[in-house]
Amino acid sequence: MREEQSNVTRIPVTIMRGGTSKGVYILEKDMPENRGEWDELLLRMMGSPDKKQIDGLGGSQSVTSKVAIVGASKRDDADVDYTFAQVSVDKPIVSYKGNCGNISSGVGPFAIEKGLVKGDKETTSVRIYNTNTDKIISEDVQTKEGAVVYDGDFQIAGVPGSASPIRLKFIDPAGTLGKGLLPTGHAVDILEVPGYGKVEVSIVDVANPLVFVKAKDLGLSGKELPDELNADEEKLNLLETIRGLSAVKLGLIEDYTKSAWETPGIPKMTFVAEPEAYVTSDGTRIEKDQIDLLSRMMSMQKTHPSYAMTGAMCTAGASVIPGSVVQQVLNSDVDTQFIRIGHPGGILECGVDYQKKDNEPVIEDTFGFRTANLLMEGVATVRR
Repeated sequence: MREEQSNVTRIPVTIMRGGTSKGVYILEKDMPENRGEWDELLLRMMGSPDKKQIDGLGGSQSVTSKVAIVGASKRDDADVDYTFAQVSVDKPIVSYKGNCGNISSGVGPFAIEKGLVKGDKETTSVRIYNTNTDKIISEDVQTKEGAVVYDGDFQIAGVPGSASPIRLKFIDPAGTLGKGLLPTGHAVDILEVPGYGKVEVSIVDVANPLVFVKAKDLGLSGKELPDELNADEEKLNLLETIRGLSAVKLGLIEDYTKSAWETPGIPKMTFVAEPEAYVTSDGTRIEKDQIDLLSRMMSMQKTHPSYAMTGAMCTAGASVIPGSVVQQVLNSDVDTQFIRIGHPGGILECGVDYQKKDNEPVIEDTFGFRTANLLMEGVATVRR
Protein backbone atom coordinates (compact mmCIF):
# COMPACT_ATOMS: atom_id res chain seq x y z
CA MET A 1 0.00 0.00 0.00
CA ARG A 2 1.28 3.46 -0.90
CA GLU A 3 2.18 5.67 2.05
CA GLU A 4 2.23 9.47 1.97
CA GLN A 5 4.33 11.35 4.51
CA SER A 6 4.99 15.08 4.06
CA ASN A 7 7.22 15.22 0.95
CA VAL A 8 7.91 11.45 0.81
CA THR A 9 5.89 8.74 -0.94
CA ARG A 10 6.62 5.08 -0.24
CA ILE A 11 5.23 2.78 -2.89
CA PRO A 12 5.57 -1.03 -3.29
CA VAL A 13 7.41 -1.90 -6.50
CA THR A 14 8.74 -4.96 -8.30
CA ILE A 15 11.71 -4.73 -10.63
CA MET A 16 11.59 -7.24 -13.46
CA ARG A 17 13.44 -7.95 -16.64
CA GLY A 18 10.96 -8.38 -19.43
CA GLY A 19 12.58 -9.58 -22.66
CA THR A 20 15.49 -7.26 -23.44
CA SER A 21 14.11 -4.45 -21.27
CA LYS A 22 14.03 -3.87 -17.53
CA GLY A 23 11.35 -1.96 -15.69
CA VAL A 24 9.48 -1.14 -12.52
CA TYR A 25 6.14 -2.98 -12.14
CA ILE A 26 3.52 -1.41 -9.90
CA LEU A 27 0.00 -2.42 -8.91
CA GLU A 28 -2.47 0.16 -10.14
CA LYS A 29 -4.12 0.33 -6.70
CA ASP A 30 -0.83 1.64 -5.30
CA MET A 31 -0.66 4.52 -7.77
CA PRO A 32 -2.32 7.90 -7.04
CA GLU A 33 -6.01 7.93 -8.00
CA ASN A 34 -5.39 11.24 -9.74
CA ARG A 35 -3.68 10.38 -13.03
CA GLY A 36 -2.39 13.92 -13.15
CA GLU A 37 0.04 13.02 -10.37
CA TRP A 38 1.55 10.03 -12.17
CA ASP A 39 4.14 11.86 -14.26
CA GLU A 40 5.80 13.66 -11.36
CA LEU A 41 5.87 10.48 -9.28
CA LEU A 42 7.37 8.33 -12.06
CA LEU A 43 9.95 10.91 -13.10
CA ARG A 44 11.16 11.25 -9.53
CA MET A 45 11.09 7.48 -8.96
CA MET A 46 13.20 6.79 -12.04
CA GLY A 47 15.57 9.73 -11.46
CA SER A 48 14.70 11.73 -14.58
CA PRO A 49 15.70 14.00 -16.15
CA ASP A 50 19.33 12.98 -15.70
CA LYS A 51 21.50 11.06 -18.17
CA LYS A 52 22.72 8.79 -15.36
CA GLN A 53 19.38 8.62 -13.50
CA ILE A 54 21.68 8.46 -10.50
CA ASP A 55 19.00 9.44 -7.98
CA GLY A 56 16.37 6.94 -9.11
CA LEU A 57 15.62 3.41 -10.22
CA GLY A 58 16.23 3.99 -13.93
CA GLY A 59 19.25 2.49 -15.63
CA SER A 60 20.28 5.43 -17.87
CA GLN A 61 18.95 3.88 -21.10
CA SER A 62 15.49 3.96 -22.64
CA VAL A 63 15.27 0.15 -22.31
CA THR A 64 15.82 0.37 -18.55
CA SER A 65 13.61 3.41 -17.90
CA LYS A 66 10.20 1.80 -18.21
CA VAL A 67 7.20 1.28 -15.95
CA ALA A 68 4.31 -1.20 -16.06
CA ILE A 69 1.17 -0.36 -14.08
CA VAL A 70 -1.07 -3.41 -13.66
CA GLY A 71 -4.44 -4.07 -12.11
CA ALA A 72 -7.36 -6.50 -12.22
CA SER A 73 -9.51 -6.01 -15.31
CA LYS A 74 -13.27 -5.61 -15.43
CA ARG A 75 -13.33 -6.66 -19.09
CA ASP A 76 -14.74 -10.04 -20.09
CA ASP A 77 -11.86 -10.66 -22.50
CA ALA A 78 -9.00 -9.81 -20.13
CA ASP A 79 -7.65 -10.83 -16.74
CA VAL A 80 -5.56 -7.71 -16.12
CA ASP A 81 -5.26 -4.18 -17.42
CA TYR A 82 -1.75 -2.94 -18.13
CA THR A 83 -0.57 0.60 -18.79
CA PHE A 84 2.94 1.13 -20.13
CA ALA A 85 4.90 4.28 -19.27
CA GLN A 86 8.12 5.20 -21.07
CA VAL A 87 10.04 7.55 -18.79
CA SER A 88 12.50 9.69 -20.71
CA VAL A 89 16.03 9.53 -19.35
CA ASP A 90 17.18 13.09 -20.07
CA LYS A 91 13.88 14.97 -20.47
CA PRO A 92 11.01 15.58 -18.01
CA ILE A 93 8.68 13.49 -20.17
CA VAL A 94 6.57 10.40 -19.47
CA SER A 95 5.02 8.95 -22.62
CA TYR A 96 1.97 6.68 -22.56
CA LYS A 97 1.75 6.53 -26.35
CA GLY A 98 2.30 3.01 -27.60
CA ASN A 99 3.23 -0.19 -25.79
CA CYS A 100 6.45 -2.08 -25.05
CA GLY A 101 6.34 -5.76 -26.00
CA ASN A 102 9.39 -6.64 -23.94
CA ILE A 103 7.93 -5.11 -20.78
CA SER A 104 4.63 -6.81 -21.70
CA SER A 105 6.36 -10.18 -21.33
CA GLY A 106 6.83 -9.50 -17.62
CA VAL A 107 3.17 -8.58 -17.04
CA GLY A 108 1.97 -12.20 -17.02
CA PRO A 109 4.48 -13.36 -14.38
CA PHE A 110 3.88 -10.20 -12.34
CA ALA A 111 0.10 -10.76 -12.41
CA ILE A 112 0.58 -14.32 -11.13
CA GLU A 113 3.09 -13.22 -8.48
CA LYS A 114 0.62 -10.64 -7.15
CA GLY A 115 -2.37 -12.97 -7.15
CA LEU A 116 -4.24 -11.15 -9.90
CA VAL A 117 -4.25 -14.41 -11.86
CA LYS A 118 -4.21 -17.87 -10.31
CA GLY A 119 -1.34 -20.03 -11.51
CA ASP A 120 -2.09 -23.42 -13.06
CA LYS A 121 -0.04 -26.60 -12.85
CA GLU A 122 2.17 -26.31 -15.94
CA THR A 123 1.19 -23.34 -18.12
CA THR A 124 -0.89 -20.35 -17.11
CA SER A 125 -2.52 -18.22 -19.80
CA VAL A 126 -2.86 -14.56 -18.90
CA ARG A 127 -5.09 -12.28 -20.97
CA ILE A 128 -3.70 -8.75 -20.86
CA TYR A 129 -5.53 -5.62 -21.96
CA ASN A 130 -3.03 -2.94 -22.92
CA THR A 131 -4.64 0.43 -22.26
CA ASN A 132 -2.09 2.31 -24.40
CA THR A 133 -3.06 0.55 -27.63
CA ASP A 134 -6.54 -0.75 -26.76
CA LYS A 135 -5.37 -4.27 -27.67
CA ILE A 136 -5.37 -7.73 -26.08
CA ILE A 137 -2.20 -9.77 -25.56
CA SER A 138 -2.43 -13.46 -24.72
CA GLU A 139 0.55 -14.65 -22.71
CA ASP A 140 1.47 -18.24 -21.82
CA VAL A 141 3.64 -18.42 -18.70
CA GLN A 142 5.35 -21.57 -17.41
CA THR A 143 4.16 -22.43 -13.88
CA LYS A 144 4.49 -25.25 -11.36
CA GLU A 145 1.97 -25.77 -8.58
CA GLY A 146 0.68 -22.25 -9.17
CA ALA A 147 4.08 -20.52 -8.99
CA VAL A 148 5.94 -18.89 -11.87
CA VAL A 149 8.84 -20.93 -13.24
CA TYR A 150 11.63 -18.59 -14.32
CA ASP A 151 14.38 -21.15 -14.91
CA GLY A 152 14.62 -22.85 -18.28
CA ASP A 153 16.83 -23.45 -21.31
CA PHE A 154 15.29 -20.91 -23.72
CA GLN A 155 17.60 -18.12 -24.84
CA ILE A 156 16.85 -14.77 -26.45
CA ALA A 157 19.40 -12.53 -28.14
CA GLY A 158 20.44 -9.60 -25.97
CA VAL A 159 19.99 -11.39 -22.63
CA PRO A 160 22.74 -13.52 -21.04
CA GLY A 161 21.89 -17.04 -19.91
CA SER A 162 18.59 -18.82 -20.37
CA ALA A 163 15.12 -18.92 -18.83
CA SER A 164 11.70 -20.44 -19.38
CA PRO A 165 9.93 -19.29 -22.57
CA ILE A 166 6.93 -16.98 -22.51
CA ARG A 167 4.75 -17.05 -25.60
CA LEU A 168 3.12 -13.76 -26.52
CA LYS A 169 0.32 -13.47 -29.03
CA PHE A 170 -0.89 -10.01 -30.01
CA ILE A 171 -4.51 -10.49 -31.05
CA ASP A 172 -5.98 -8.33 -33.83
CA PRO A 173 -2.96 -6.05 -33.40
CA ALA A 174 -3.42 -3.66 -36.33
CA GLY A 175 -4.68 -0.12 -35.94
CA THR A 176 -3.55 0.97 -32.46
CA LEU A 177 -4.09 4.58 -33.58
CA GLY A 178 -7.58 3.78 -34.85
CA LYS A 179 -6.52 4.25 -38.47
CA GLY A 180 -6.01 0.65 -39.56
CA LEU A 181 -3.03 -1.37 -40.68
CA LEU A 182 -1.85 1.37 -43.06
CA PRO A 183 -2.80 4.62 -41.33
CA THR A 184 -1.86 6.75 -44.34
CA GLY A 185 -3.76 4.47 -46.70
CA HIS A 186 -0.60 3.54 -48.62
CA ALA A 187 1.92 0.71 -48.44
CA VAL A 188 4.57 3.26 -49.41
CA ASP A 189 4.73 7.02 -48.88
CA ILE A 190 7.31 9.49 -50.16
CA LEU A 191 8.59 11.99 -47.61
CA GLU A 192 10.34 15.21 -48.61
CA VAL A 193 13.14 15.47 -46.04
CA PRO A 194 14.48 19.03 -45.68
CA GLY A 195 18.12 19.24 -46.69
CA TYR A 196 18.17 15.62 -47.85
CA GLY A 197 15.54 14.92 -50.49
CA LYS A 198 12.84 12.32 -51.10
CA VAL A 199 12.76 9.17 -48.97
CA GLU A 200 10.48 6.16 -49.46
CA VAL A 201 8.88 4.90 -46.24
CA SER A 202 6.24 2.44 -45.09
CA ILE A 203 4.19 3.54 -42.07
CA VAL A 204 2.62 0.43 -40.57
CA ASP A 205 0.56 0.10 -37.39
CA VAL A 206 0.73 -3.37 -35.80
CA ALA A 207 1.12 -3.55 -31.99
CA ASN A 208 2.75 -0.11 -32.31
CA PRO A 209 3.11 2.22 -35.30
CA LEU A 210 6.49 1.97 -37.01
CA VAL A 211 8.04 3.85 -39.91
CA PHE A 212 10.25 1.65 -42.08
CA VAL A 213 12.90 2.94 -44.48
CA LYS A 214 15.56 1.11 -46.48
CA ALA A 215 19.02 1.48 -44.96
CA LYS A 216 20.65 2.15 -48.34
CA ASP A 217 18.36 5.15 -48.90
CA LEU A 218 19.97 6.76 -45.84
CA GLY A 219 23.57 5.86 -46.67
CA LEU A 220 23.48 3.01 -44.15
CA SER A 221 24.11 -0.73 -44.45
CA GLY A 222 21.74 -2.16 -41.84
CA LYS A 223 24.73 -3.72 -40.07
CA GLU A 224 25.40 -0.71 -37.83
CA LEU A 225 25.86 -1.31 -34.10
CA PRO A 226 24.43 1.03 -31.44
CA ASP A 227 27.69 2.67 -30.36
CA GLU A 228 28.60 3.40 -33.96
CA LEU A 229 25.26 4.95 -34.87
CA ASN A 230 24.81 6.81 -31.58
CA ALA A 231 28.12 8.59 -32.21
CA ASP A 232 26.89 9.89 -35.58
CA GLU A 233 24.84 13.00 -34.76
CA GLU A 234 24.14 13.69 -38.44
CA LYS A 235 22.53 10.28 -38.97
CA LEU A 236 20.64 10.49 -35.66
CA ASN A 237 19.20 13.84 -36.73
CA LEU A 238 18.23 12.44 -40.14
CA LEU A 239 16.48 9.46 -38.56
CA GLU A 240 14.62 11.68 -36.09
CA THR A 241 13.60 14.06 -38.89
CA ILE A 242 12.09 11.17 -40.86
CA ARG A 243 10.34 9.95 -37.72
CA GLY A 244 9.05 13.46 -37.03
CA LEU A 245 7.73 13.88 -40.58
CA SER A 246 5.97 10.53 -40.23
CA ALA A 247 4.45 11.64 -36.92
CA VAL A 248 3.05 14.70 -38.70
CA LYS A 249 1.62 12.46 -41.43
CA LEU A 250 -0.06 10.39 -38.70
CA GLY A 251 -1.58 13.50 -37.15
CA LEU A 252 0.32 13.03 -33.88
CA ILE A 253 2.04 16.44 -34.05
CA GLU A 254 2.00 19.54 -36.24
CA ASP A 255 5.71 20.43 -36.24
CA TYR A 256 8.18 17.67 -37.09
CA THR A 257 11.00 19.46 -35.27
CA LYS A 258 9.18 18.92 -31.96
CA SER A 259 8.81 15.15 -32.32
CA ALA A 260 11.34 14.27 -29.60
CA TRP A 261 9.31 16.27 -27.08
CA GLU A 262 5.71 15.82 -28.17
CA THR A 263 5.69 12.19 -29.32
CA PRO A 264 9.07 10.68 -28.38
CA GLY A 265 7.95 7.03 -28.40
CA ILE A 266 5.85 6.63 -31.54
CA PRO A 267 6.06 6.06 -34.40
CA LYS A 268 9.16 3.97 -33.88
CA MET A 269 11.92 4.58 -36.43
CA THR A 270 13.25 1.46 -38.14
CA PHE A 271 15.60 0.92 -41.06
CA VAL A 272 15.91 -2.39 -42.87
CA ALA A 273 18.14 -4.12 -45.39
CA GLU A 274 18.43 -7.39 -47.26
CA PRO A 275 20.05 -10.29 -45.40
CA GLU A 276 23.84 -10.09 -45.12
CA ALA A 277 26.38 -11.55 -42.73
CA TYR A 278 27.19 -9.23 -39.83
CA VAL A 279 28.71 -9.14 -36.35
CA THR A 280 26.59 -8.49 -33.25
CA SER A 281 27.44 -6.18 -30.36
CA ASP A 282 29.05 -9.07 -28.44
CA GLY A 283 31.18 -10.13 -31.42
CA THR A 284 29.04 -13.07 -32.61
CA ARG A 285 28.99 -13.53 -36.38
CA ILE A 286 25.54 -14.02 -37.91
CA GLU A 287 25.54 -15.59 -41.36
CA LYS A 288 23.36 -14.43 -44.21
CA ASP A 289 21.37 -17.66 -44.33
CA GLN A 290 20.47 -17.38 -40.62
CA ILE A 291 18.22 -14.34 -41.09
CA ASP A 292 15.45 -13.08 -43.36
CA LEU A 293 16.30 -9.37 -43.09
CA LEU A 294 18.55 -6.93 -41.29
CA SER A 295 16.83 -4.35 -39.12
CA ARG A 296 17.76 -1.60 -36.69
CA MET A 297 15.30 0.23 -34.45
CA MET A 298 15.54 3.55 -32.68
CA SER A 299 14.31 4.03 -29.11
CA MET A 300 13.82 7.53 -27.68
CA GLN A 301 16.20 9.03 -30.28
CA LYS A 302 18.97 6.49 -29.71
CA THR A 303 19.68 3.10 -31.28
CA HIS A 304 17.86 0.21 -29.63
CA PRO A 305 20.51 -2.22 -28.31
CA SER A 306 18.49 -5.17 -29.59
CA TYR A 307 14.91 -5.07 -30.93
CA ALA A 308 11.56 -4.07 -29.48
CA MET A 309 9.03 -6.90 -29.27
CA THR A 310 6.25 -4.66 -30.59
CA GLY A 311 8.70 -3.71 -33.32
CA ALA A 312 9.06 -7.38 -34.22
CA MET A 313 5.28 -7.72 -34.28
CA CYS A 314 4.99 -4.76 -36.63
CA THR A 315 7.84 -6.04 -38.79
CA ALA A 316 6.00 -9.37 -39.07
CA GLY A 317 2.82 -7.56 -40.06
CA ALA A 318 4.65 -5.42 -42.61
CA SER A 319 6.22 -8.52 -44.15
CA VAL A 320 2.87 -9.57 -45.66
CA ILE A 321 1.93 -6.14 -47.05
CA PRO A 322 2.49 -6.17 -50.83
CA GLY A 323 5.11 -3.62 -51.86
CA SER A 324 6.01 -2.47 -48.35
CA VAL A 325 9.59 -1.43 -47.59
CA VAL A 326 9.93 -4.54 -45.39
CA GLN A 327 8.69 -6.87 -48.11
CA GLN A 328 11.10 -5.25 -50.58
CA VAL A 329 14.16 -6.36 -48.58
CA LEU A 330 12.80 -9.63 -47.17
CA ASN A 331 14.28 -13.02 -48.01
CA SER A 332 12.20 -14.21 -50.99
CA ASP A 333 11.49 -17.65 -49.52
CA VAL A 334 10.67 -16.45 -46.00
CA ASP A 335 8.29 -18.47 -43.85
CA THR A 336 5.98 -15.84 -42.33
CA GLN A 337 5.37 -18.20 -39.40
CA PHE A 338 9.09 -18.06 -38.65
CA ILE A 339 10.59 -14.68 -39.59
CA ARG A 340 14.18 -14.18 -38.46
CA ILE A 341 15.17 -10.56 -37.79
CA GLY A 342 18.89 -9.79 -37.57
CA HIS A 343 19.41 -7.03 -34.99
CA PRO A 344 22.41 -5.70 -33.00
CA GLY A 345 21.96 -8.29 -30.24
CA GLY A 346 21.41 -11.30 -32.51
CA ILE A 347 18.32 -12.91 -34.02
CA LEU A 348 14.68 -12.44 -33.04
CA GLU A 349 12.13 -14.93 -34.36
CA CYS A 350 8.48 -13.99 -34.83
CA GLY A 351 5.47 -14.84 -36.95
CA VAL A 352 2.14 -13.63 -38.28
CA ASP A 353 -1.27 -15.18 -38.95
CA TYR A 354 -3.28 -13.38 -41.59
CA GLN A 355 -5.89 -13.71 -44.28
CA LYS A 356 -6.23 -11.95 -47.59
CA LYS A 357 -9.28 -9.82 -48.28
CA ASP A 358 -9.51 -8.02 -51.61
CA ASN A 359 -5.81 -8.82 -52.11
CA GLU A 360 -4.93 -6.98 -48.88
CA PRO A 361 -3.77 -8.69 -45.67
CA VAL A 362 -5.98 -8.81 -42.59
CA ILE A 363 -3.73 -9.46 -39.60
CA GLU A 364 -5.31 -11.96 -37.20
CA ASP A 365 -2.40 -12.06 -34.78
CA THR A 366 1.36 -11.77 -34.47
CA PHE A 367 3.45 -13.83 -32.07
CA GLY A 368 6.86 -14.48 -30.61
CA PHE A 369 8.72 -15.73 -27.55
CA ARG A 370 10.39 -13.80 -24.75
CA THR A 371 11.67 -14.55 -21.24
CA ALA A 372 11.34 -12.64 -17.97
CA ASN A 373 12.93 -12.60 -14.54
CA LEU A 374 11.85 -11.24 -11.17
CA LEU A 375 14.80 -9.22 -9.84
CA MET A 376 13.55 -7.44 -6.75
CA GLU A 377 10.48 -6.73 -4.65
CA GLY A 378 10.48 -3.83 -2.22
CA VAL A 379 9.37 -0.30 -1.45
CA ALA A 380 10.50 2.71 -3.45
CA THR A 381 11.06 5.92 -1.48
CA VAL A 382 10.13 8.86 -3.68
CA ARG A 383 11.08 12.30 -2.39
CA ARG A 384 9.48 15.31 -4.01
